[in-house]
Amino acid sequence: MRILLVEDHPQLADSVAQVFKAAGWTVDVLHDGVAADLALASEDYALAVLDVGLPRLDGFEVLAKLRARGKTLPVLMLTARGEVKDRVHGLNLGADDYLAKPFELSELEARVRALLRRSVLGGEQQQHCGPLLYDLGTRRFSLDDEVLTLTSREQAVLESLIARPGRVMSKEQLAAQVFGLDQEASPDAIEIYIHRLRKKLEGSTVRIVTFRGLGYLLEQHDG
Repeated sequence: MRILLVEDHPQLADSVAQVFKAAGWTVDVLHDGVAADLALASEDYALAVLDVGLPRLDGFEVLAKLRARGKTLPVLMLTARGEVKDRVHGLNLGADDYLAKPFELSELEARVRALLRRSVLGGEQQQHCGPLLYDLGTRRFSLDDEVLTLTSREQAVLESLIARPGRVMSKEQLAAQVFGLDQEASPDAIEIYIHRLRKKLEGSTVRIVTFRGLGYLLEQHDG
């Protein structure tokens, strides 16, 4: 899953990004509101963590622009402002959660997991596709009760597919979840990850189907 982190304090941004990357998420880090607004308008994210006190555009303005475009992307606001009126203002603009500074990184990670669970998995802790099970809490895939060993990019591809049951995802959409802004997104590389995943799903009733010119679909079949 790909997360946008917008925080103008470099040291804090780096600490949060390291926690998110350790959790296996793809993270884009930006430091001002204008850059954040452009990224949110053009990139595909599962969630945004947005500081209120940003240069050029503050977090409230970025959030307002996001919601004005009709985007329902989950947003967690970070702020040094502890006043109730500021929290209420952010929530009224469409924020999904609010965390005041200073905060524990473990709490931030837990809140992000909760938002992802509600938005990506419909509130469920686990997602199934036949004998393939994904647990959001542990971020582990198991097949027939055996844990699958996946690289981070294989994991990102399979997470994207299992979170969208019955939906075909293009190579470009999958690449957007695998590669960050600081990496060269390669839709053709997705074919390599799909091939590897198919090998790991061999012998089961779960398969990744190719729809030529459209993309890939994860499904259960009868044999």
